[in-house]
Amino acid sequence: MSTAHVVHPTDYDGAPVLVEPEIRRLDGAVREAYVPPFAPPVRHGSLADLPFDNAETAPAAIVLSRRHADGHWTDVTAADFAEQVLAVAKGLIAEGLAPGDRIAVMARTTYEWTLLDFAAWAAGLVTVPVYPTSSVFQTRWILHDSGAVALVTETAGQAAAIGPELERIPDLRHLWVMDKGHVERLAELGAQVPDGEVGVRRGMLGPDTLATLIYTSGTTGRPKGCALSHGNFFAEVDNAIELLYPIFKAKSGEDVSVLLFLPMSHVFGRMVAIACVRARVRLGHAPSLKAEDLLPDLAAFRPTCLLTIPYMLEKIFNSARAKAEAGGRVSVFDRATTVAVRYGEALEARQTGTGGGPGRALKTARSFYDPLVYRRIRTAMGGKVKYAICGGSPLGRRLAAYYAGAGIEIFEGYGLTETTAASTVTPPLKPRLGTVGWPLPGTRVRIAADGEILIAGDHVLRGYWDPQAGGVVPAAKDGWLPTGDLGELDDEGYLTITGRKKELLITAGGKSVAPAPLENWLRQHPLVSQCMLVGDGRPYVAALFTLDPDGVTHWRQMIGKHPVPPELLIGDPELETVLQRVVDEANKLVSRPESIRRFAVLPADFTEEAGHLTPSMKLRREQIMRDFAGEVESLYDNR
Repeated sequence: MSTAHVVHPTDYDGAPVLVEPEIRRLDGAVREAYVPPFAPPVRHGSLADLPFDNAETAPAAIVLSRRHADGHWTDVTAADFAEQVLAVAKGLIAEGLAPGDRIAVMARTTYEWTLLDFAAWAAGLVTVPVYPTSSVFQTRWILHDSGAVALVTETAGQAAAIGPELERIPDLRHLWVMDKGHVERLAELGAQVPDGEVGVRRGMLGPDTLATLIYTSGTTGRPKGCALSHGNFFAEVDNAIELLYPIFKAKSGEDVSVLLFLPMSHVFGRMVAIACVRARVRLGHAPSLKAEDLLPDLAAFRPTCLLTIPYMLEKIFNSARAKAEAGGRVSVFDRATTVAVRYGEALEARQTGTGGGPGRALKTARSFYDPLVYRRIRTAMGGKVKYAICGGSPLGRRLAAYYAGAGIEIFEGYGLTETTAASTVTPPLKPRLGTVGWPLPGTRVRIAADGEILIAGDHVLRGYWDPQAGGVVPAAKDGWLPTGDLGELDDEGYLTITGRKKELLITAGGKSVAPAPLENWLRQHPLVSQCMLVGDGRPYVAALFTLDPDGVTHWRQMIGKHPVPPELLIGDPELETVLQRVVDEANKLVSRPESIRRFAVLPADFTEEAGHLTPSMKLRREQIMRDFAGEVESLYDNR
């Protein structure tokens, strides 16, 4: 085992030391990496204490900004937020909710979500997120399985949809609607409850107390309730705050802020929201991912950090290139892209000690293209964005380098609901592009003999919720959580994700193929919305493509043809020629047995509503295979 090596960073004021992983090898291969915790474990108290601790320590600090229906924002101080949390917690108590009761929240990413989260904890409750896009069946399953006694929906429509199912959810006694002012009504109802009652309930909580049941969206099967404790969240957020100090700790004279627009129902969004409250970083919520809604929110809020997924960063890049091409500036954009990638890679080389950093000519070129290209992208993100936390799937080396060169540092991470979000994160000052970083401090990452990633640490869940078994059933085996993901650790402890264990395609010739790397690469093309490889038990690998409507419209304009709906281009020879070139480039990345031999363009995009995507944009492969069985068979007909 090699010993930890300490690097003293110089780029950030007051930054903690950077501790490199301890490495364990077996038969010459790196099998385990561990970074000791940066933050001491929390032995007392709970997440419910955070708003009140902030109000006592820094009552005038701006901890949140609240978006109103007309689009304007108002700041919320630590004292104000604590007062609101207390009022809603008292209202929940007045309505008869007892310590340990489960309360479900079904809403987009809104201020009320975070308010309810902390108010429920202050009342001694357990929160249960439900995706607002969930079907009635999925919602009923989560409510019934969790034993939720209350449900808060964002809209009356969501409440009406679940109405006919209420008699099949015997534990559910309360149904409140945000849009009807029920959260405010709860605060009014609690006026007669003594403040001390909330203090008593908070005092009953500790790090081992159950905080939330988050049901995995799942690519197969029924969702499972992941039982996460207050201590799980403390282990996660406290170490993330210390590691990612550029995001959570401002330099002197600078403000830091995070605009959250990914689902609060997902552990990724919840973790970052809690981390912002913990670190007193100004947090905002944007409920819509549609460009016409999100862009004004970005412009008004002006975050310094965004929480995102690779799909969004890919689309931002492709949209910017399409605009440049439409304006006759595509050659400038492409040259700027090359410069940004080279600049990002040079920064990486300097930070990892493998190079001297950007030279004078590269710096000059970057300065030239900054006002022409890079500043436009930063402006679209609000104008002050310096960092982005990216998770869900690997971003890819080239795009990560591009954003770094354009002035936005990407912190990639890897984790599961079961690990309270991130288990590995890009370390500041020592990124390795194309990887998902080192173990989060306090985390051990092990690679099993079959390549599966195993995780251990205080952020790993207590277990899965199983009411039939009387509560929580342990998930980890001998302290190690099997993730179902495949990966590799390099000599310095950086983790690379190579695929999903259950998603491996084994061709008729016995070749094992991990589909994710090629799918991620192909999805970056402007014409491609989604891509899924097939070939399990088949003579060769093939691909299913869906088309990006904006990309198709732009491409048709560029070749002098009228835009048409993507479904009318099935079989179009010009489109197939372009896609074949894309496939040929992708095939250069893999061996012949792993290469894509044929592809089909599907008549409709994969959507969450159709059951083809999870809420976090992961492919539901079995459903796609069922719905497009005919198209798959056509890829293997004799010709």
